Order: sequence, then C-alpha cells, then structure tokens
Amino acid sequence: MTAHGEEGTGMARDGNSTGDRVRTSRRSFVKGLGAAGALLPALTASSRRTFAEDALAPYASAAIDWKQFAGQTITLAGAIHPWSNAIAPLLPDFTKLTGINVATDFQLETNYLGTIPIRLARGGSAPDVFMFATYGQGISGGWLEPLNAYFANKSLTDLDWYDESDLLRTALAFPLWSDGERYAFPITSEAMTLFFNKDALAAKNLTVPQTFDELFATAKAVKTDEMSGIAMRAQAGGNSTPPAMGFVFSYGGDMVKDHMAAFASPEAVAAVDMYGRLLSQAGPADVGSYEWYQVLDDFLQSRTAMAVDSSNFATDISNPAKSRVTEQAGFATFPHLPGRSPVPFMSHWQACINSKSQNKRAAFLFLLWATSKPTSLKTAAGGLATTRASAWSSEGFKKAFGAQAAEAALTNLQDADVDRAKAILFHPKSRTILDAFMIGVNEVISGEKPAKVVMTVAAEKANAAIRG
Repeated sequence: MTAHGEEGTGMARDGNSTGDRVRTSRRSFVKGLGAAGALLPALTASSRRTFAEDALAPYASAAIDWKQFAGQTITLAGAIHPWSNAIAPLLPDFTKLTGINVATDFQLETNYLGTIPIRLARGGSAPDVFMFATYGQGISGGWLEPLNAYFANKSLTDLDWYDESDLLRTALAFPLWSDGERYAFPITSEAMTLFFNKDALAAKNLTVPQTFDELFATAKAVKTDEMSGIAMRAQAGGNSTPPAMGFVFSYGGDMVKDHMAAFASPEAVAAVDMYGRLLSQAGPADVGSYEWYQVLDDFLQSRTAMAVDSSNFATDISNPAKSRVTEQAGFATFPHLPGRSPVPFMSHWQACINSKSQNKRAAFLFLLWATSKPTSLKTAAGGLATTRASAWSSEGFKKAFGAQAAEAALTNLQDADVDRAKAILFHPKSRTILDAFMIGVNEVISGEKPAKVVMTVAAEKANAAIRG
C-alpha cells in the first residue's frame, strides 16, 4: 500500500543520466579536496570523535543502557523506499551508540512485497526486523512479535524520553490491534493529497477545486491534447487502490464493514462512478494501466494538470533535478462532498520484529532508536515524512518537503479515518479484497459496465473468498 519506493528512471530533466551527474559530482568533490588540502590535517582523530559524540549526544539522556546487546548482529529487511534510503546512512551511528551491527537486505518494492510473506511463513529467524504492510496476515500467521511487554520493560524503554505524545494521532492509533496489543512501529506517514499545476489552472482562470464536482469540472476544463486534466492510479490490482479508497471514504462508504467487503453500498458506488468519470473523461489516454509511478511522472513532466496520490510525492515534485514543475506545483487538501468533511485514505509503513528472531531485544532497541525524536529529526531533514509532530514542524523538513506540501499532508492526515483504513489494511484477506475492488474500478474507468453492476460483482467475489 505504499505510495512509492524505488526511482523509476535514471534520466535527469537536463537529459544527463544520474550516473553522469554522480561522476561529475565526485570529480568536483575530489578537485575541491585538493584545493582545500591545507585544511585536511585539521580533521584529526579527536575531531572525528567529537563529531561522533555530537551525533550520539541526544540519546545520552535516555535511561537506557544502549550497550546492553553490544556484539549482536541484526538483519534489517525492507523495500528500496524513502525510509530505507533515509535510515541506511544513519546505521553507523546506531552501531556506534549500541555496539549492535545491522546487516541490510533491501529489495525493489514489488519484489520485496512478494517475497517477505514467503520468508516469514517458512519460520526462519531472519530477518530480525522488517518493513511490513499486510498486518492482519502477519498477526494471523504468528509472524509478528507482540511489543507491549517490550514497551513496559524499563531496561529497554524510557517512555519519558521516547515521548509517544509527539507521535501523530494516526501513528499512535495505527499499530493497535483489536485487543490493544502492538505488533509494529509506524515508520512513515502518508495521506492522499491533491497536487495541481498552478499555471494550468491560471490559464483557465480557475481556482483550486475543493469538492468532487469542482474537481470534475476543473479536470475537464484544463484538459488539452498535450496535458490530461487529472491522473490517478487505475491499474487493475490492489497496489492501485489508495486514491480510489479515499473517494469511497469521503462519499461515506467503507471498504470493509463487519469484516466483509462493503464497496457495493450506494455511497461506494457513487464514489467509484465519480472516479471513473474523472479518469475516462479527463484522464490520460492509457490511464487504465496507471500505477503510482506513471501518475508521479506525468505530474513531474507537466503532462497532467492535477493528480491525487501520496503526500510523499512532494519530495520528488519539489526537487528541480527530477521535476519540471517545482515552481508551478501546488498542494491541497483532499476533495469532499458539499457539507461533508474529506476523508482521504492514509497509511503508515510499519516495521516489525520477527517472532522467530534470536535477537528480539536488540531488534526492539533498533526500532526504538529509529523512530525516536532525534533520529526522526535527522531523517526528516532529508524530506522523509516521519511519524513525529516535532519532525513535521522542523525547519529542515519544511525546507526539504516544502512548507505548503507539509501543511496539506498534515491536514489530510488529520482528516483521515484511521479505523476505516485499518479495517481494510489489517483484514487477513486484505489483498484479495483490494484486488477485487480495483479490478472493478478499472472496468468502470474503461466504460465496460456501470459502477453499480461492477461493484456488486466485485464485492460478491471478495466476500466469497472471505467466507472460504
């Protein structure tokens, strides 16, 4: 359910490959070192120790013996993703602080999502820590270590220092299972957000749409032969569901209710009908094949006037090396029905401990460190949307992510309904339900059948699978 992970292309906007850029940067760096050679001896062993001590100073105030598992090695598995990209450079600091070595095992996101359930089902002790999305499946399978006892263990956790009150509301509620147990640490935050090209709207003298009807009218008005009015995910598979689920929630519908698929309701049907009309009448010509990366690329390359997708796209949109619309891009709240509040889909990538791990307490210490205030401030400075309010309000994050983008994302997270999101994401058959839903949405977009017929059939298929 993540928004995006690995980069899709090696070409920069200026036509040079990223590899060429890196080589040029390295040459410049080495040349610069030569010019500054007289200064290099000043970087003594003592100076290096001071730098390391400065990096570790924020952790010294915790009433935790960080060295209690020194010498252990844990394996961290995950997708190539903004979180793994942000945490990897900080791992030497963690090892310096704790004496725990971290071996990483990161894969392309599609490969990782396919292989991690297979690895866990085999019952091996590795990985010790892993990024995870299918929470219900993991708990039902007994793959995830319960964490409440670890949080209560004063030799492992200093709750005053960790300060859970600093966590975003959605992040605090997200990992809680129905019995109050926690099986994960939330590690990132994202909500469906409206992106718009200010120049495209200004050319038609249009304001930013707020309601779904306004979104539809605006998308049709700004569509040209060179630019679609709006781009959203439409591929017939579960990974494409996040924007469409926000439509369902905002129309008053549910994906799952009483553990059964509920998207044949009148509210959900109306939402899917609007989603289909938007993309069939104002979307790209081949929108039926669109996943997140096509949506992002179209917006970056000014091929679409608007898009609805993950708030985490902001780091790419705001990066002139990747985006042609850095100056033209605007960020807004999710659309809504008149008289109703928007309910965008939201999610948090989570990290869990393998229930078969031989290094569970060291793994817990790693996750405590990785999601703490000081570590979150560091990752946020690179543009990572963490789970902490202090990081979101930091100047480093606002600069990297964009102040308007941060404000819109935070508003969308606050408007989200955690329980409705968890009902589908944590369902043991979540993948089956999501696939059935999005196959139906794809059919509506293609104009094959009306939304009521398609959604009724899709919900029946999902519920048949749930009943077994």
